[in-house]
Order: sequence, then structure tokens, then C-alpha cells
Amino acid sequence: MIETALVGVAAGIIAGLLGVGGGTLIVPGLVLFLGLSQIEAEATSLLAIVPTAIVGAWRQDRYCNVRRPDAALLGVLSVGGGALGVAVANALPERALRLGFAALMLLVAAQLLRRGLAR
Repeated sequence: MIETALVGVAAGIIAGLLGVGGGTLIVPGLVLFLGLSQIEAEATSLLAIVPTAIVGAWRQDRYCNVRRPDAALLGVLSVGGGALGVAVANALPERALRLGFAALMLLVAAQLLRRGLAR
């Protein structure tokens, strides 16, 4: 249980400092440090993000940083996308999920590096 708490706190701190989604940190932490399978880590991260998203959105809304029509559209469309993603993830082999996640992280890292160097 202490390992789970450490992964959560570390992911929260890094996410807050660097502005990256907690799932990009929590999923690898759950796989590497807690031994969860990729699908278990993804599912656990999705559930764990719900209270974080609620609190974060509420706080950002208080600063008038939320574009409510965009948020509503994203939220509604994400429900269907999330259901489809879960079905596909459960149909894929573990290796495919890990490679897909790794490829996404590399793409995000490359974009951040490109933008950082451009400024």
C-alpha cells in the first residue's frame, strides 16, 4: 500500500510541476513498481483520475480557465471513446498495449522537446 501511495504522490507532484497528465506517470509507476499488468495499470489509472479531474476542473473553473462548451463536448465524446478504447484494449495482447503506450510517450516527448527548443 505504501508503494501505491508513493507512486500517487510522485505522479501528482511531477504532473503539477511539469503539466503532464497523471496517467502518463501513474501507468508506468503501477507497472514498474507495483507489478500490475498494462491493462490493470491503465484501468486503475482511469479510475484514480476521476477525483483528480473533478477537483482540478473545479479549481480551474474558479480561475475562469475552463471553456465550458469545449469541456462539455470533450466530456460527452470521451465517454464513447473511452468505452471503445476499453473494448479494444481488452482485445489486444499485453505486448501491443505496452508498445502502444511507449510509442505515445515517445511522441509526446518529441513534441515537448521540439516546442521547448523552438522558444
